[in-house]
Amino acid sequence: MSKHVFSDTEDALAFSTNGSTSFHYSFGFLPKEERAAIKTIYAFARRIDDIVDENPSQEEAVIDEKRQRLSWWRSQIEGIYAASADVSSSVDPLRSVINRYKIPKQYLQTIIDGCERDLVQRRYETFADLKRYCYSVASVVGLISIEIFGYRHESTRQYAINLGYALQLTNILRDVKSDYDRGFVYIPKEDLVRFRYTEDDLRNQVYDERFINLMEFQAKRAREYYHQARALLRPDERMTMVAAQIMDAIYYRLLEKIELNDYRIFNRRISVSTVHKVITALRIWLGAKLFVKRLR
Repeated sequence: MSKHVFSDTEDALAFSTNGSTSFHYSFGFLPKEERAAIKTIYAFARRIDDIVDENPSQEEAVIDEKRQRLSWWRSQIEGIYAASADVSSSVDPLRSVINRYKIPKQYLQTIIDGCERDLVQRRYETFADLKRYCYSVASVVGLISIEIFGYRHESTRQYAINLGYALQLTNILRDVKSDYDRGFVYIPKEDLVRFRYTEDDLRNQVYDERFINLMEFQAKRAREYYHQARALLRPDERMTMVAAQIMDAIYYRLLEKIELNDYRIFNRRISVSTVHKVITALRIWLGAKLFVKRLR
């Protein structure tokens, strides 16, 4: 067994959401058990993502080793659902969440599949292709989250899916430069062609009318998914989905800041201030509580 697989085993309990302040402000208002469950799920997703992102080399040996590590996690997931005695005790936090909230197995396997896709695919021909990737790495996390929050309406599932698209598309906009530096272009090739902006332009960080128009198109698409998601959230779900609404608002503000900075993402990494995140979280949480009181 690879030493890195042993590392995954040893580190499985050390699930961490460090580096994600949006996570802390979005889920800080959840009841203790739900917050711990969400932290475990997000840390699992982060762990899988980190395996793929470590050492960006395209050497076959490196990719094979990463596949082996992902395979170890797949086997742990399969073992949990089969109630196998062979599952490592180090993944007990994940096992507990899966069993308590009845998380469908395909959700967790889809996260692994989506991250593994980054090992072999670094370009996307169409938005339809990119959308499938976004579903795997973002929307499915939302679907797991609502199982933990609890939901009444089938429309809430589509709410989670669309919000996942919106958040991931916003991330892609923010990270155009850093993703390219890692060898990835998530903007669909069909969009580059449409606006006559080439990969050479991207490599040379060409900032002109073509780039602005391309970014405006991407931002409009992301905004449409925010609006579609919000339209699907039923009034009686506002309190149970308060964490998702906080995440929505923080990332929507990030999208607005990217636009207000005229898409100058080559110069710096645009972000939302901690103060704004705190105020946003409090505003939405209090708003949801007042709304629920009025419904009673």
